Amino acid sequence: MNQANTSKRDAVTAVAEAYYDSTDADNFYFNIWGGEDIHIGLYEETSDIAEASRRTVAHMADHIPDLNADTRIIDLGAGYGGAARYLAHNFSCEAVCLNLSDVQNATNRRLNAEQGLDDLIRVVHGSFEEIPEPDESFDVVWSQDAILHSGNREQVVAEAWRVLKPGGIMVFTDPMQADDCPPGVLQPVYDRIHLESLGSFGFYQDISAKQGFTDFTKEDLTHNLRTHYSRVRDELERDYERMAKVSSKDYIDRMLVGLGNWVEAADSGYLAWGIIGFRKPVPVS
Repeated sequence: MNQANTSKRDAVTAVAEAYYDSTDADNFYFNIWGGEDIHIGLYEETSDIAEASRRTVAHMADHIPDLNADTRIIDLGAGYGGAARYLAHNFSCEAVCLNLSDVQNATNRRLNAEQGLDDLIRVVHGSFEEIPEPDESFDVVWSQDAILHSGNREQVVAEAWRVLKPGGIMVFTDPMQADDCPPGVLQPVYDRIHLESLGSFGFYQDISAKQGFTDFTKEDLTHNLRTHYSRVRDELERDYERMAKVSSKDYIDRMLVGLGNWVEAADSGYLAWGIIGFRKPVPVS
């Protein structure tokens, strides 16, 4: 990678780290977005944000064959670590939570200790573009709504390949643009998250195949993206006065505009979301 691309990638990483370490963001995500699970939820059977978010974790776990105590998992962009705690509690598996935010990592460690799971979960500060773990050390690479923040998503997939054992799988969700999204229409969305692009189902299929992964699968659950951003916006409006005391009023106002832009883009058919999976093949001897 040339120096210009490296500098750009580092700049994107720095923006994401500073944002999620901020008091404004920490209070918003923990209190409104879903608490332990700060990602898009599944709303077919509930309207509650936290419950819907936990349903996503459980449904993603169903995509992992033979999940058991011997399965080693790394969660890229783990946030507050809710997925790792679900997996450790229900399957007794070991998990590494890799995350850029020291603030979120501290909350993650506290919740792990409170729930008696800190012997199974290790919280690591770091970037998923340079995973600080050995080659071929995990059975599963997991990620929820985090890879969009990367300045080099191909590098994230390459790092997943490196740390996966042969036969291991990557399973993740990511807010994406639709494969047929017209150019230029998502600029209001990009501006809120300080990015220049989003991935797509087709993009991830192409770069996973290029890396050598096989068995690409996708479960298109895009309708939940629209519902999620709408529900978060509704909750933030309902709880505006309280949240404006713990996150700045300016932050809350800008967040409401940004959430509205996501809802409008979803209504226009410009966005996509779902569960993606692929496998690192076992070499033929």
